[in-house]
Order: sequence, then C-alpha cells, then structure tokens
Amino acid sequence: MSDRLEDYDFDLPPERIAQVPARVRDAARLLALDRDSGAATHRRFSGLPGLLRSGDLLVLNDTAVRQARLFGRKAGTLGRVEALLLAPVGGGRWRALVRGAGRPGTVLEFARGTVRATLAGVDESGEAVVDFDDPEGGERAIAAAGYPPLPPYIRRREEEARRRRRSDRCRYQTVFARRPGSVAAPTAGLHFTGRLFERLGRAGVQTAYVTLEVGPGTFRPIRDDDLARHLLEAEPAEIPPETAGAIAAARARGGRVVAVGTTVTRTLEAFADGRGGVLPQRGPAQLFIRPGHHFLVVDALITNFHLPKSSLFVLAAAFAGRERLLAAYAEAIRLRYNFYSYGDAMLIV
Repeated sequence: MSDRLEDYDFDLPPERIAQVPARVRDAARLLALDRDSGAATHRRFSGLPGLLRSGDLLVLNDTAVRQARLFGRKAGTLGRVEALLLAPVGGGRWRALVRGAGRPGTVLEFARGTVRATLAGVDESGEAVVDFDDPEGGERAIAAAGYPPLPPYIRRREEEARRRRRSDRCRYQTVFARRPGSVAAPTAGLHFTGRLFERLGRAGVQTAYVTLEVGPGTFRPIRDDDLARHLLEAEPAEIPPETAGAIAAARARGGRVVAVGTTVTRTLEAFADGRGGVLPQRGPAQLFIRPGHHFLVVDALITNFHLPKSSLFVLAAAFAGRERLLAAYAEAIRLRYNFYSYGDAMLIV
C-alpha cells in the first residue's frame, strides 16, 4: 500500500490511446483479472456472461452526457474559441472550461453567431464563468451546435469533430443513458448493448442503476504527491430505493455486486450502510478511494484502462492491488490493448 502518487505511474505508448471505439460496442477486448492470484485471461466483452454467475447484480450509472462542447469565435474576429459548459449557475450563467477566449469581458459567439455570451471571469483553477445574453442561451447553444465532450486525449479538432459528430454522439453515450447532466461518459458502460443485456439476463445476471453526474473533478489530475491530501470535488449522486433493494436481494441469494465503472464504485461505497448494502438517498458523492480502503459493497469491478497517476487508476489499484494492476496493465500494453475512454475493458474479480 502506498500513498505516493509516483507509485501509480506507468509508461503508455501513444499509439495505445484509442481514438475511435471498437466497430461494435461489445467487440472490445476484455482482460479478466483475478485479484487473489493475479491471473489474467483475455476475452471479448461479448463473453461477459460466461465470466459472471447466476445471481450476480450489475450496477450501472444511468447518467447521460450533455453535448456541451462548443466551437465558436471571439466576436468581431476570426479567433477560434472552444468551450465546455459544465453546469448552469442561474440567470444564463454557466461554469465552463474555455480555451482561446482571452481576457474577461471578451464576447463569444456560438451556433454561427446566433448565441452570444461574455467571458465573465476565470478562477485560479482555470474554470470560467460564461454569461449568455439570455437565460436559455447555454441550452440553445448546446441544442444547436453542441458536440460530445470527448476528453482531450481523443484528438478532435473542429473539422474532424464536425465530421465525426454523429458517430461520437452515439458512441460516447451508453445505450442505457437516461438522466442528462454529465460532462464525461461513464466509459465502462459504453461496451454494453441491448443484446448483451438479454444474454446476461438469460444467464441469471440482474441489473440495477445509480446516477452520478460526472463532473470535471473526476478527470482533473491529482496535484499533490501525497494521496492522503487529495480531495475529489463533490458530484451529485443518487441511489434509488429499488437499487438498494436489489443489492440487499443479491446479498441474500449469495450473488456478487458488480460495479460497472469507477463512478458506480464511488457512489456505492459513499452511501454504504456498513452491512454490505447501501442507503437509498440523493446527495453529493465525494469519496476518494485509494489503497487501504475497505470495500463495503462492491465485490467485482468492470472498468476501462485509465490514465497513469489519475484518481481512477488509484481506485482500480485500491480494488485490485497496486502491483497486480500494474502487472495487468503491462500485459495489456504488451498485447496491444486499447486504452482510455474509447478503449478496451477489464473485469476485476
């Protein structure tokens, strides 16, 4: 167990960072890791039903990604601007990440100039406040000209983003998304299809849902070398009563709780009741899971391959064991797995 950030680093060849998803969602590769023995096996994600047991419960994050990446111009110039709208704060104002805007007071134009906003200010973290000319301006810009908020390691300049817009809007969204509000996808869920859910159901695997609205804190880098001093930003989360009941029922029948993604893991562990179940509630989730965490709810984890020295990689290391996870990542790199949001997946049991 280590709280030193440098111990969660690894070298990844740039060509292993997926720029496009697998041709079919569940055709992505799946590395299954046994955290007791460290043994790894290699499948396709479509083989997941054969790796789970009858009575297991899959818990998924049903959040939907807001199409909140905007390309625009500085008013009266040809200067390009890119904005990611994070969340409305009232009166036409939005928290945002803005690139290329310049100083506060700069007027920005989106949706071919039909929507205008002013850069109201930028804080020390680089987060901005954008003030739209009318209270519905942000939503109008998203509806008219919004793009999927792909992370920066998926390289999409404006021209390519335009060319791939339809495909990315489909593939950077889970098939079960239903509650808009996130600025990044719960990427472990991207591999599921309707047909795969049918096969899982026939295998006796049940499903339940939580909601965590993924915010920028999920993917912001850890700045402190001591993990014990790192704080995650709070994100809105909800566990409905039916999910709490499904987890209790899985426990009663001897099934495992299988978290689909780090966002689900953090939600379940943040709202654990201390008896193997969860409390049905809505509220902020701010739990930073690092090695030494005692998992109270999650028995198995489905997750993508994560950035080195990220809070997501640290969480996966807490679950699998740091050395076992680093060894599995090294094998995945050797076998040319694809990494990050559009990449392949792991099942850790």
